[in-house]
Amino acid sequence: MNEQTFKIDMIDRRILACLQRDGSMAQREVAEYVGLSQNACWRRLQRLRAAGVIKGSHTRLDLAALGLDLSVFVMIKTAHHSDDWIARFAKHVAGLPQVTDFHRIGGEWDYLIKVTCAGMAGYDAFYRALITGFDLANVTGYFSMEAMLDSRPVGLSR
Repeated sequence: MNEQTFKIDMIDRRILACLQRDGSMAQREVAEYVGLSQNACWRRLQRLRAAGVIKGSHTRLDLAALGLDLSVFVMIKTAHHSDDWIARFAKHVAGLPQVTDFHRIGGEWDYLIKVTCAGMAGYDAFYRALITGFDLANVTGYFSMEAMLDSRPVGLSR
């Protein structure tokens, strides 16, 4: 469900902005921040979850501290566009642990994959696994030298 069919007000927007900044905040803290009682805040959170507006809660990791020091944006072109091929390729890519984001895109390229791995050897292992069993016309990687803005919360003000 999206905001076109699910209406949210300014209090909902403040709740969502608060949780995007720190998803581990206690419900009491969120309620205080937005100026609601804990019960009213709980009801709004339940409504937002039930509607699929809140899809979960995640912990951000320091990837470099884990040895995952290379981010690569992989662009792919293919001559195959059947529903069956797309489904098989999507399942294959989703099974590669280095993949953090995967998009089918319009324009000159067909797919964009964000990969996080341990150095060039990690990327090479990903690349070899990616191309196994699939006829891809062109695969190119753009290596991130520095994340200038990463995991930015979605702006909710209007």
